[in-house]
Amino acid sequence: MADTPLESLLRRDRVLVMAAITASAALAWAYILFLAHRMAADAAMAAMPGMDAMPGMAAMAPAIQPWSLTDYIFTAVMWIVMMIGMMLPSAAPIILLYARVGRTARQKPFAATGWFAAGYFLAWTLFSCAAALGQTALSTLALLTPMLKSTNDILGGAVLVAAALYQWSPLKTACLSKCQAPLQFIQQHGGFRPGIGPSLLLGLRHGLYCVGCCWALMLLLFVGGVMNIAWIAGLSVLVLLEKLRQGRIAARLAGAIALAGGLYLLQQGLLHPG
Repeated sequence: MADTPLESLLRRDRVLVMAAITASAALAWAYILFLAHRMAADAAMAAMPGMDAMPGMAAMAPAIQPWSLTDYIFTAVMWIVMMIGMMLPSAAPIILLYARVGRTARQKPFAATGWFAAGYFLAWTLFSCAAALGQTALSTLALLTPMLKSTNDILGGAVLVAAALYQWSPLKTACLSKCQAPLQFIQQHGGFRPGIGPSLLLGLRHGLYCVGCCWALMLLLFVGGVMNIAWIAGLSVLVLLEKLRQGRIAARLAGAIALAGGLYLLQQGLLHPG
């Protein structure tokens, strides 16, 4: 039996949503890879006498020149794109599910799903702005390398221990439970919302739960290097594993590993200060 025009439209919306997710993730990761390469090149150039830094260099090696508003904006954009690249794979299921619920309700879900995704990443944009402020402070105190890795073992150890304790906290568990049950979350908050405002707010609410679940993991980037591609990819995989049905096991195992690493760094920092 031939599809009705409405059924054809709904199937096309599903393809469009998946294509948009794939393209967004690809672009974000392409930017991350480009930026990591550029930062490595800029760091090498900055080490050469008489060479000027490229625009935004203070955001990467602030000991070379003072910070400016431009550097902060550059850093905030870097964090925003990085969060899109890291979180989109784990957010894709609820975005696709939201579109599916809209199709089941015989709605046209593509636009509303886009607003839902925008609300989700609005939450991570707010986190990114805060992370950029933190990077500014650490850079001003010369506590980051040109590749944005902590230069101080005590600082790195303290961040690891704090993240480990949060991984085992009730708040982490509560936020993670919202991320692990996307259909239940949508149903508890009124189901599919065809309007711009309701879809945006629902996506923002889910994004805030996701930030509550993962913010401590994101701070570990300052330990391994904000532009360390292996570290970024590893944390992305961990976030994805945590959102699976047995994700609490991954979260607590990661917390145990982080605690061990943090205690080791604290010991190194105390035994070999400076």
